Amino acid sequence: MPTAVAAPANRVASILSELGITSQQSGVSTGSTWLKGDGEMLASYSPVDGALMGTVRASSKSEYDKAIGVAQEAFVQWRQWPAPKRGEVVRQFGEELRKHKAGLGKLVSYEMGKSYQEGLGEVQEMIDICDFAVGLSRQLHGLTMHSERPEHRMYEQWHPLGVVGIISAFNFPVAVWAWNTALAWVSGDVCVWKPSEKTPLCGVACQMIAAEVFKRNNVPEGVCVLVNGGREVGEWLAADARIPLVSATGSTRMGKAVGRVVGERLGRSLLELGGNNAIIVSEKADLDMALRAALFGAVGTAGQRCTTTRRLIIHDSVYDAMKQKLVKAYAQLRIGDPLDEKNHVGPLIDRDAVALYTKALDAAKAQGATIAVEGGVLNGEGRESGCYVKPAIVEAKPDIHIVQEETFAPILYLLRYSGDVADAITIQNGVKQGLSSSIMTTDMREAERFLSTAGSDCGIANVNIGTSGAEIGGAFGGEKETGGGRESGSDAWKAYMRRQTNTINYGSSLPLAQGIKFDV
Repeated sequence: MPTAVAAPANRVASILSELGITSQQSGVSTGSTWLKGDGEMLASYSPVDGALMGTVRASSKSEYDKAIGVAQEAFVQWRQWPAPKRGEVVRQFGEELRKHKAGLGKLVSYEMGKSYQEGLGEVQEMIDICDFAVGLSRQLHGLTMHSERPEHRMYEQWHPLGVVGIISAFNFPVAVWAWNTALAWVSGDVCVWKPSEKTPLCGVACQMIAAEVFKRNNVPEGVCVLVNGGREVGEWLAADARIPLVSATGSTRMGKAVGRVVGERLGRSLLELGGNNAIIVSEKADLDMALRAALFGAVGTAGQRCTTTRRLIIHDSVYDAMKQKLVKAYAQLRIGDPLDEKNHVGPLIDRDAVALYTKALDAAKAQGATIAVEGGVLNGEGRESGCYVKPAIVEAKPDIHIVQEETFAPILYLLRYSGDVADAITIQNGVKQGLSSSIMTTDMREAERFLSTAGSDCGIANVNIGTSGAEIGGAFGGEKETGGGRESGSDAWKAYMRRQTNTINYGSSLPLAQGIKFDV
């Protein structure tokens, strides 16, 4: 863990060299082979200090087609490996991630802007999903069923799909890829990854770590493919009939475009899109606990998580007390270099994100909201990138337009409710997104109503914890405009496989189902 902040130039070299990355990289790899194509160069600038970290060559269409071809050939071999043997490879990948946790966590923090502790946490998520997948490799179970026909046996089994396309977002530049690949690999699939063009070096680092493990185990070239590039690479993946499943993480607008194109060719899409997450603070809440949940939920990753707490729905009777606690806590937040562990909040990803943040605050004022904690752009020494902003708190009504939208920035809206918890649940559910939700209460009845059929309509519903910080063991995803996808734990592995029903006749006659007679 770092004890001091290095000078920018030295810092870039130190972070990259720790992972074996150079300042100029090919961004297309089929495993241990890096293609030397003629795609455009993607520049990676750190939002921490504005330093140019390096350039990555994006894929051309011809390189993309070549990489997909290699992946198809690899699938023919990889699917024949016993699942526990595939799991052993994933286990070794997890072990390699443990060795590189500090270096990769530092790269995530510096290229994306989240705190170093959060960067380490993201790599830990990768390790955790590898552990989960190793156990899963011996539990890819089907079902057996009784046949209505004598001397017949029925069962169902699961087979790998083939080439899985993965489009990931900048805010979790490595973990979401691992969520998908670890499960897909043990299922027998091969993966083609398009990282965010805003964090291409994180993709390069992960590919290098995986390639070393795969080479050591004689895994076919093409099981792990990296295809860097901009929007056009995502469009190629979505339209490619050779790819039966496309898993895409990002904005609702992007997800709708991907889902439409994949659906037109009758492929499958796994979508993890926007969130407009709320915590309900009941009159029976432990306010100190609610404060801790709301604080990290609202300002962690500078508000750039899909599970960020964006709305705090507070009962009238405790509204003023909760507001005072929040205002006092926000005054103590330290904003600055995320590799300096004294700081709580790092930068937004780029100046475009800063512009959206400023626009949202202006819109809130124009729509009648009141600013409880002023926002604003921070400049000065150590903030030359222009990407640092102050987390803001806005008092608003739940139905104004800006509250209904997701702004990927640290803006927390305080909303009042009166009456019982049903009123708060109505406010919470009254948005287009349905990812994560929480209630803070010491009343068992309120908690159970929140979790009931008439309660939260989100894919994730929590009691007395915040909206962010999901664990690997549970399926992750949401409803409505969040896309309906599920990743990570539980039975999310089924998304990466195809179901097959089998009927075996071990008798000497051929009776038909439903008692149909067809004698000739």
